[in-house]
Amino acid sequence: MRCPYCTYEDSRVLDSRTGEDGAVVRRRRECPKCHRRFTTYERAVEVKLMVVKKDGRREPFDAAKIVEGMAKACEKRPIAREQLEAAVGEIERMLRDELRDEVTATEIGQVVMRKLREMDEVAYVRFASVYKEFGDAESFLREIEGLAKGEADQEVNPGPAPEEAVTTQQ
Repeated sequence: MRCPYCTYEDSRVLDSRTGEDGAVVRRRRECPKCHRRFTTYERAVEVKLMVVKKDGRREPFDAAKIVEGMAKACEKRPIAREQLEAAVGEIERMLRDELRDEVTATEIGQVVMRKLREMDEVAYVRFASVYKEFGDAESFLREIEGLAKGEADQEVNPGPAPEEAVTTQQ
C-alpha cells in the first residue's frame, strides 16, 4: 500500500481488525521511509445486480421494491414485515449466488410468487392477479381453482421452477 504522505510504494501492517460485522477490515500501517502511520479500510466490492425490465430497461436490483410489493399483497394478512424481509433476503442471496450480473424482472416475479405461495395463499393470489395480468375473470378463477387443487394454472404465464428461474441465461 502506497504511503499517502510521501508516496513511498510500500508500507508495513501494524494491526488488523474487522469491523461492521466482518464486512470491513481496518489496517493500521506504517511507512518504512517517513515512519508516519495511517489507516486503511478493506471492503469486498459487491457486484451490482441489474434487473432487465420487460421493456428492456435496466435498473439496479432494489430489495426494498420487492418487500413493498410483497407487503401490498400481504396487507391485512398475518405475515410480519420481518418474514417478508427474510424472504426477500433469501431471494436476493439466491440470485447473487448464481454469479450473474443481470436477471429479468420476470424471473424475479416468478420466484416472488413461489415464496408468497409458500407463505400465504391469499397474498399469492393478490400478487399473481397483478403480476400475471389476467385478461379476464375466467383466467383468474382458473388460477384460484388450481391453487385449491394444489397446482398453478399452467396456461397463465407459466414459469420455470425457482432453480431454473435464476439460471436461465439471457
